[in-house]
Amino acid sequence: MNKTSTILLFILLSAGSAFAQSVKFSGYIQSQYQYGEKDASLKVGTGNENSEESFHRIGIRRGRFKLTATDGSGLASGIFQLDVTEKGVGFKDAYLNVKDPWVNTLQLRAGIFDRPFGNEISYSSSRRESPERSTLFQTLFPDERDLGAMLILQPAKGSAWNVLKLEAGLFAGNGIKQETDSRKDFIGHLSLAKTVGNAFSYGLGVSYYNGGVFQGTQNVYSMDGAAFAIDSAKTNKGKFAKREYVGFDAQLTIASALGFTQLRAEYLTGQQPGLSSSSKSPNASALPTGDTYIRNFSGAYAIFIQDLGALPFSAVLKYDFYDPNTKVSGDEIGSSVSAGSKTSKADLTSSTFGFGLLWKISNATRLQAFYEVIANETSTHVSGYAEDRKDNVFTLRLQYKF
Repeated sequence: MNKTSTILLFILLSAGSAFAQSVKFSGYIQSQYQYGEKDASLKVGTGNENSEESFHRIGIRRGRFKLTATDGSGLASGIFQLDVTEKGVGFKDAYLNVKDPWVNTLQLRAGIFDRPFGNEISYSSSRRESPERSTLFQTLFPDERDLGAMLILQPAKGSAWNVLKLEAGLFAGNGIKQETDSRKDFIGHLSLAKTVGNAFSYGLGVSYYNGGVFQGTQNVYSMDGAAFAIDSAKTNKGKFAKREYVGFDAQLTIASALGFTQLRAEYLTGQQPGLSSSSKSPNASALPTGDTYIRNFSGAYAIFIQDLGALPFSAVLKYDFYDPNTKVSGDEIGSSVSAGSKTSKADLTSSTFGFGLLWKISNATRLQAFYEVIANETSTHVSGYAEDRKDNVFTLRLQYKF
């Protein structure tokens, strides 16, 4: 822990002691063991030291410490959240929230917080029934959070319209890293959540993202048939490639003698500017310097959770896929003879089927065992991807929440 982090933690603890009546501390710790096949990418520890053998790691996946300070009126609050692991200390949240004092309908939020897109981003890692968010969201929304400001509009409790919620704001578009350009991205999410009696609830939502990614050179590539075509106008450099997503989400919960049955799903499609080697969204402290590659993508996930009657166990099934380039598939990928126009491993679809078991040991403690079968699209023209890679992962996680 460096000096700055130590001082910050001391300040937070001191604030809690001084204003105990208006400050709440919470958090959780996830201790984790992972086993991966030789090509796997694990979330704890370093990479594989022997590329020909399977490997395993232990570590702290998340060590969250959250402080929520509320004023006497309950209208304004400030939230700080740190992540403390063996890798170091980092910020996760730092924002203020202000409610309107008149009709209890409007809120303003500003700082670093979850992007208001879909359901999986804001679904806490302490509650999530799979170890990680889907590949789709990890790629498009790294770190889940962004720097920005948004309005939250939801009619007061007791109103027939309370089932509706609108979240909309402007964001830096660079994750939790510092802002690097003067453009702001728009994100909006309109959702409906309704409970029917004591045994049934559902939710529906639609999300929209409209932003841009800085073009570091004059070379901008877009798909033409099975290859990229270049636009090298000098005026391209310094402009912004359009970043646009549309998403749909749904949630369903049913209570019965079998326990709770839950189903959640999302589907996203849109346009993603990236690099030749990656379609990941910006998440760096500097502007992109490479050529821009524009791809149309699609992706989805569905997760099913079934409580096992009165037992403190839940069975979990999850499937997700991410197609970074819907214009090509199979052996079309990597087949172009021109280096700049050639598609690559960054254009291959990936999918994950996971299954596991949750043991709710107590209200604060749970044990999670989860196995992921990870598959990649294959192409004889992409080195290392002529067949499915050996990258399945097993996760065993013990969590304590306070």
